[in-house]
Amino acid sequence: MVQVQLDRQTVTTLVAEATTAPSMHNAQPWRFRFLASERLVLLRADPERAMPRSDPGNRALHIGCGAALFNLRVAAVHASLVPRTRLLPDPLDPLLLASVQLADLSEAPQEKDLWRLHPAIRQRRTSRHPFSERDIPGDVRATLQAAAAREGATLLFPGLWHVETLLELVHDAESRDLLRAEGNEDMVRWTRLGSEVDTAVDGVPTYAFGPRRRDGKAPVRDFSGRRPVPDRESAAFERTPHLALLGTRSDGPRDWLMAGQALERVLLESTLAGLSTSLTSHPLEDRELRLLARDPGSGVGHVQMVLRLGYGPKGPATPRRPVPDVLSIG
Repeated sequence: MVQVQLDRQTVTTLVAEATTAPSMHNAQPWRFRFLASERLVLLRADPERAMPRSDPGNRALHIGCGAALFNLRVAAVHASLVPRTRLLPDPLDPLLLASVQLADLSEAPQEKDLWRLHPAIRQRRTSRHPFSERDIPGDVRATLQAAAAREGATLLFPGLWHVETLLELVHDAESRDLLRAEGNEDMVRWTRLGSEVDTAVDGVPTYAFGPRRRDGKAPVRDFSGRRPVPDRESAAFERTPHLALLGTRSDGPRDWLMAGQALERVLLESTLAGLSTSLTSHPLEDRELRLLARDPGSGVGHVQMVLRLGYGPKGPATPRRPVPDVLSIG
């Protein structure tokens, strides 16, 4: 029989690993509460970190929290615990997104397949650098598709014509932002420039912007906007980027949480396979453009995220909020 003592240090480690997950503009829109008597971790949305312009329905917020939830599951299995997860456990409390009871191995079978993903939790990075044009092997693609399916989602590698459509949608989204004064409001709020970089615990700091795109078609959002960033270089990006669409059959809060877990599972598998990754939700932030991102013949019901995958430099680690700021223990 294996029994794990759930003391403060153990729970702190679990949450620290959960919060390495990606979130839109690295806003980290989550809070955790540990109920010691019930061995229960509650995951809540943090509405103060919502993005009313870019994410008015909180879809991206749920996806980010779902990614953190998946990391928590992986970290729990690595600590010889069995995470019993319930999504949206209280209909009267919409900010309570999930509950995770941390059972001992003697009480339930372990999700052993999650164990091997643990090293990738802290290795995963978002890379806004150019990738090579090298193709992704079929067996790697199949592994990533199986990872998404394990979490109830679908991962599609679109054909060339569909990739061109997605790139046009990204360009359209960029143009709409330029035309609307409020278009970049959320991005400006969550980017860290100048002296802010040294003390940042969230957001996207300048060192994670990557180079400006001088050439190529890779869908990499320029977080500087029109603001000057001293000594920032430019680079040629891939002309034929490898994109993948993550989708779900339905399109509600539960589906978004499932998409977040599937997204993080795919990202961790990608990391173990030696791939670099970045994400773009830019063409999905406008309802009209998001509908156009779907290929009607693909079987992907609702596109939740566009992934860019390839072989290239790993991105830098971005800042994280201290665990005491996101975890309460009762």
